[in-house]
Amino acid sequence: MNKAKLVEEVSSKTRLTKENIRNIIDATTKTIKNALSKGERVTLVDFGTFLVIRKKARRGRNPQTGEELQIPARKVPKFRAGKALREKIK
Repeated sequence: MNKAKLVEEVSSKTRLTKENIRNIIDATTKTIKNALSKGERVTLVDFGTFLVIRKKARRGRNPQTGEELQIPARKVPKFRAGKALREKIK
């Protein structure tokens, strides 16, 4: 499902305009991104948790040349599904 389909689905269930729903989704994702950029967790009960994890520096290999290279440490976003979401997917 893409953003347009999500907007359409939520709009039909809430009777709000598509523009209002699009604004809500944009504000929600922006708020989640801002929180993650500050290193905060965002937990939505029954849905899941967005968090940032740190990956250690490691050695890798260029698959084309076989040359070893150093992959630097970095932070990456992660999502952990909540119990209710996991149960719904089963």
